[in-house]
Amino acid sequence: MAVTKDHDPAMIEPDIQQLRREKWRLEGRAIRTLDEARDFLDQVGFCLMYPERQPVLVPTFVGAYVGGDDRLPTMQHAFADPRAQQATELMVRLLREKAAFEARLFGENTLLVSASVFPYFYGLVGDRDPRHLAKSAGGSGYSPLAQDTFEQIRQRGAMSKSQLRDALGGAPSPAALDRALGELWSRLRITRVDYNREEGAFWDVLYRWAPEAVREGMQVSVPEALSALISKYLECVVAAEPTEVADFFGHLVSRSKVNDAIKALLAARELGFVVIGNKSHLQVAPPRVAMPPLQVGKRPTRRKPQVGG
Repeated sequence: MAVTKDHDPAMIEPDIQQLRREKWRLEGRAIRTLDEARDFLDQVGFCLMYPERQPVLVPTFVGAYVGGDDRLPTMQHAFADPRAQQATELMVRLLREKAAFEARLFGENTLLVSASVFPYFYGLVGDRDPRHLAKSAGGSGYSPLAQDTFEQIRQRGAMSKSQLRDALGGAPSPAALDRALGELWSRLRITRVDYNREEGAFWDVLYRWAPEAVREGMQVSVPEALSALISKYLECVVAAEPTEVADFFGHLVSRSKVNDAIKALLAARELGFVVIGNKSHLQVAPPRVAMPPLQVGKRPTRRKPQVGG
């Protein structure tokens, strides 16, 4: 995955905070159009829809929409905030266009992922057989209600919760159906593809909604996916302590896997350390430029650094 690389060994805390605010659109450059929203998400790679009560080191879509971080609504209070409703409408347009996908890390407060980054998320947490569910309810299997829900969506196409309840005979309670949908969503079996105020969210199986992204993600190994996502995360937040990286990705995989990936990236010199205050932070390393071999009688030509991750 291509990444841009910011590296300054003399960086101090105010510097990093300002760079984050600029990148996260918190300095008045609010996103309003679909193109602006797409560009923002492509730059940061992923963002939470709303801020968490317990702060998480990642940008928010509602913050970029507002253009600041003063008294932003949390998910619990979004229904009463017109800014949140407008931001949601713009987010749904991204989903419809498949310029963004959702990943479930923090309960109902979803993580929006750019189309270019999403295959790595699928490679990390998605199933390698997207058309079939494991039959057992234990281990890596799915509950009976999740299996029935998946089969209804697979056969009938995108459905709302009320349509699903009818298709399932009206038996499951709203809470039970929410659990089944969450079970499928957390493994990237299904995804929200539309929304309206009357019916709420509409769900479809992911392999049908985004077949190319699923096929690409199935070819990515877990170590490769995690390494790419850690690099993109550090590009997004400019620099972070190792514990902050582990805290974020610990919602997806074990912390030991995160630490192993960090060690591998450090060994490959894809990451480096920068001291900010009295703490060491991880940062994407500056690009290494391979100089062309010299030819006798000719001056070496300048080449642009090739940025890659």
